Amino acid sequence: MTTVRTSPPPRLPIRDTAQGAAGGASPMLGRLADERATGVLIRERGTLYLADGEVVHAESPATPGLDVLFSVHGVLDPEVWREAVATAGARRSVGRFLIDSGRIAEGALELCHLGSLYDAAYFVLGPSSTPSRFRYGAAHWFGPLRPVPVAALERETVRRRELLHRIWPDPATDTAPLRRAPGTTGPAVPFRQEAVLGRVDGVRTAADVSLALGRPAFHTLVDLRRLAAAGLVTAAPEPQPLPPPSVLTQTSADPDVALLRRLRDALEAL
Repeated sequence: MTTVRTSPPPRLPIRDTAQGAAGGASPMLGRLADERATGVLIRERGTLYLADGEVVHAESPATPGLDVLFSVHGVLDPEVWREAVATAGARRSVGRFLIDSGRIAEGALELCHLGSLYDAAYFVLGPSSTPSRFRYGAAHWFGPLRPVPVAALERETVRRRELLHRIWPDPATDTAPLRRAPGTTGPAVPFRQEAVLGRVDGVRTAADVSLALGRPAFHTLVDLRRLAAAGLVTAAPEPQPLPPPSVLTQTSADPDVALLRRLRDALEAL
């Protein structure tokens, strides 16, 4: 008798509808680490890429990308970054290409990438109101450099959350548009905080300030919470809805003659 072997079907994306009560971390993340999974965890505020159960990359709309951090601080010319993505992106080895081609030292790139990873992961692992999803087999075009164990990432996320709470317990300045506190000049602030304060205009959020300065977003949150604790920055109030145009609310002393005539004609036709 001939035995026929068939390949197992590909694993489908899985979803996690329960959100962690302690710190908002995804309950599925530990399970993915235990099974040494490779793929991408998609959450409300960003994504984590895993390889063999460890985190190799993180992205969030709340944080500047590596390209912004490199460009603002003069680490890499934007044209060099675009060349690396075009050359090695399809092979998912942009980081390795930058090192092997001599564009940046390995240690410097690892340090920048780890800082960006932890920065984005802080937001990805925050409280979420939507289910998490995991797609097996997905890989990021940057490629792995120095994987981070899930347990270490979660510990650092909790440490950062507790640090912010100690500085100023109100998280409103983390996400809302920001304004300077009215009627206060306040004490002199360090140069780093002064640069943040200079971007506060009643419209920008913490993420906008980070992007404008080319700084890690978590560092900006720390500065903003310290400015809030000093009474210099507050969350801007939500805009009030505009009243309806006066033409819609004013009453007219003159009847709509045409409407009255149409009503009369309709009644007469009955």
